[in-house]
Amino acid sequence: MAVPKRRTSKTRKNKRRTHFKLAVPGMQECPSCGELKLSHRVCPSCGSYKGEEVVSK
Repeated sequence: MAVPKRRTSKTRKNKRRTHFKLAVPGMQECPSCGELKLSHRVCPSCGSYKGEEVVSK
């Protein structure tokens, strides 16, 4: 049976996990109302996309 010969140290374990983190979503300012929204999506506050009103609120 395969068993590790030595214990994995905290430093080695943390080095391996450097890329294991949350990514911040790319937020942009809406040109119509100025609220923050996700890029390439309809603004949830005013319902506009690329300067045109797509969803009426």
